[in-house]
Amino acid sequence: MEIDYKNPEIPNLWNKTKAKEMSEVEKLIYRSNILGADKRVTNYGGGNTSAKVMSKDPLTNDEVEILWVKGSGGDLGSISKSGLASLYMDKLNELKSIYRGVEFEDEMVGYLPHCTYNLNSRAASIDTPLHAYVQRKHVDHVHADSIIAIAASKNSKELTKQIFGDEIGWLPWKRPGFELGLWIGKYSEDNPSSKGVVLESHGLFTWDDDAERCYEITIEIINKSIRWFSENMDKSKNFGGKIYNPLGKTSRQKIVRELMPHIRGLISKDEFKIGHFNDSDEVLEFVNSSRLKELGPLGTSCPDHFLRTKIRPLILDAIDEDNLDNVIKELPNQLEDYKKYYISYYERCKYSDSPKVRDPYPVVYLIPGIGMITFAKDKPTARISSEFYVNAINVMRGASSVSEYMGLPEQEAFDIEYWLLEDLKLQRMPKAKPMAGKIALITGAAGGIGSAIANKVLSEGACVILTDNDENNLNRVKNDFQSKFGEDVVHSIIMDVTNEESVTNAYKESAEIFGGVDLLFSNAGISSSAKIEETSLELWNQNMSILSTGYFLVSREAIKIMYSQNLGGSIVFIASKNGLTASPLASAYCTAKASEIHLARCLALETAPSGIRVNVINPDAVLQGSKIWSGKWLDERMSAYNKKNKEDLEEHYKQRSLLKKSVLPVDIAEAAYFMASDLSSKSTGNIINVDSGNIQSFTR
Repeated sequence: MEIDYKNPEIPNLWNKTKAKEMSEVEKLIYRSNILGADKRVTNYGGGNTSAKVMSKDPLTNDEVEILWVKGSGGDLGSISKSGLASLYMDKLNELKSIYRGVEFEDEMVGYLPHCTYNLNSRAASIDTPLHAYVQRKHVDHVHADSIIAIAASKNSKELTKQIFGDEIGWLPWKRPGFELGLWIGKYSEDNPSSKGVVLESHGLFTWDDDAERCYEITIEIINKSIRWFSENMDKSKNFGGKIYNPLGKTSRQKIVRELMPHIRGLISKDEFKIGHFNDSDEVLEFVNSSRLKELGPLGTSCPDHFLRTKIRPLILDAIDEDNLDNVIKELPNQLEDYKKYYISYYERCKYSDSPKVRDPYPVVYLIPGIGMITFAKDKPTARISSEFYVNAINVMRGASSVSEYMGLPEQEAFDIEYWLLEDLKLQRMPKAKPMAGKIALITGAAGGIGSAIANKVLSEGACVILTDNDENNLNRVKNDFQSKFGEDVVHSIIMDVTNEESVTNAYKESAEIFGGVDLLFSNAGISSSAKIEETSLELWNQNMSILSTGYFLVSREAIKIMYSQNLGGSIVFIASKNGLTASPLASAYCTAKASEIHLARCLALETAPSGIRVNVINPDAVLQGSKIWSGKWLDERMSAYNKKNKEDLEEHYKQRSLLKKSVLPVDIAEAAYFMASDLSSKSTGNIINVDSGNIQSFTR
């Protein structure tokens, strides 16, 4: 069933026929997936669900009660059985007897592995006690905007009573953990007719002894709050009305494309960041409102929101095309002020054993007239941070329209952000890949060499802009890579390297999508073969246009954006051994390739003071997957070397090499990666031949 996001109420997606044959654990997974499918119910990675199920003990063969609950780090919308933790309920109940009090509640997390059922390797989350001690078999915990708007209101207890009566209770703010689990358990025991509880500044817990009914209660309660807000919201009070007019879509894009590389450069000195731009209606309503500078500094309320968006956003001045240069000039000062604020916040709130201060720059940037930019260590996190702040906007709108919005107190916010348990989770995360946070643009990406380079740098953690003038093949390659690496990290742009406007627009779009460009793999190509007396001016110009002018245009625009970022960069030209040594019947092609190599030398000389490296890879005879061998070039080279078919030609190239090996696209990709990565950080102006050893093209 498709979700109609224009309908404010949450649809009931439960399929009785589908669920009829499911086990209780399968119903838990199903329930989780359909709750997580609608981001108005809970955002990515947020919320958790559980079921208490009778299962056979693998040692005693006795029937025992097992808590199945979303494990640490999972997402409801995509969770499978492997994402669920499973724990013995009798052992979880025994934990109460060794609990030493709220001052020691964090130590209880260390006991959870001792409760594991059937050697399940999925780690239990800190929310496990919140599910274990509820006196019902099925529990849902979600972060619906309409519920958090109630929970984050100054009089949230009264509003909860007014809206839900006795069917939903209320508990004051308490950081998630063992103590809160005991609170919720006691509430459910003392109020057996209650369907759940609203947690102040946090979210909603609902429960029942039937999986389907638990899901229905969750949806019913959320929809009841949505209907109540629609009937009681005073729209004149929420954001105080508009004081800025949003610029047109084209103007917003133009400004963001100029602004994002400058911000990215200033905040990426220690760790490269990836950006995300959001100018949705919700964002524009908030950033253009009279209460932006009042509500924005309050930050978010829900712990899940806060962990993604930091203590508060940075609010920039309203921008238009006339004052953009001044805003860019002021960015260093504004970011330095935010950094000082953040460090002082850390110093005010830290404990003797607090983790060291983390990255002091903002995640969220709010810009009147334009929208919102978020920056994070990778694209998915930047996008998700943006989504979470939209949730926070919706919460602020709701709370402000019926009461007074309350962000988390500063110390409570710090205690969440620098929670030792969260820090341990961060330390357990896999080490970042070598190109994490880097943005690569590849020309000729639909061909064999271009797609091999894309595959390599994506596998090493980079975000990739695929460009080509072959739309069908480009879309095919993009879809393949998005399926393999995820939609967030792969973007494609139809680009003609010979067209200045096309090239310029591609780089501007790259800045909007990811925040800039760090790596250029200039690979677009063409091949031609003709006797000199039969080489037309058109053929000559075509070679020079693509292989010389095209490489000039894409590298010039790359260098411009790299200068804006001031983070250095790496440019790799995929040239040819024909740039060093002549081939028969290919004067136009060889001359253009020689031009590429000399252009690279010139650029290396000019850009080195800015930390930009420019290097060349010279392939030879890469037949596999290469588009240039699918046209006239193949016939022409077979004729030039008197070969009957492609296999004979490939064998000819193989045998003329010193190593007697065929050169494959992956070989070029490995060399290109080496020259673009920090592995060659002290190399510029260099040439690597990947030709299986061609004595004529030795660089000496």
